[in-house]
Parts: sequence; structure tokens; C-alpha cells
Amino acid sequence: MRTVMYILTTLAVVGLAFWAYRENYATQQALSDADKLHANIRNAHERLAVLRAEWAFQNRPDRLRDLANLNFDRLGLLPLHPGQFGQVDQVAYPPAPLLPITEPVDVSTMNYDALNGVAEETAQ
Repeated sequence: MRTVMYILTTLAVVGLAFWAYRENYATQQALSDADKLHANIRNAHERLAVLRAEWAFQNRPDRLRDLANLNFDRLGLLPLHPGQFGQVDQVAYPPAPLLPITEPVDVSTMNYDALNGVAEETAQ
């Protein structure tokens, strides 16, 4: 009986060692993947910062004004006047959509039934 217990204990230790070995490598792989994701996020933030800086540089008012003056005839641009702008109350907004009726209620007989019930109760 002792021999069987020794064999079972040895198998349990070997099984747990194998499980721990696999979990260790799975954890190391997950940490490596997380580090790669953090690096990708860091690179994306850097690219986004560069793109924002380029956008701000390209949209400088003096640069846009110079481009508009340079291409004025070719683009057919007209100067803006205050009269070209409308008021908010002049904007035609679309009407709000009607909600679909999913559970219709027949109200033509509803009041009649309710009144008859009240009349019967008061008569008793």
C-alpha cells in the first residue's frame, strides 16, 4: 500500500510541476504580448501627436489666407459678407419622426366599460 501512495504522490508532484511549467510560460507570453501592446500604443500616441502638429501647421490662418489669395481666380472664391449668413430660425429642420404604434389600445369602448362598471357599483 505504501508503494501505491509513493507512486501516486510522485505522479501528483510531476503533474503539478508540468502544470506550473506551462502556466509560467503562458504568463511570460501574456506579459510579452502586453509589453508589445503598450509599445504599439506609445507609437500610436507619438504618431497622433505628430499628425496634430502637422494639422495645426497646415491650418495656420496666415497660410490659408495666402493660399486663398494665390488661388483666388482659379477657385472662383468670393469674399464673405455678413448678409450671406442666415438666422437660426430660418433653418428648416426636418420634422421629428413619428414613433410606431406597437400595442394599439381601443379607447372607443374603454370609457363605456369603465363608466358602466362605476354605474353598477354605485347602484348596488
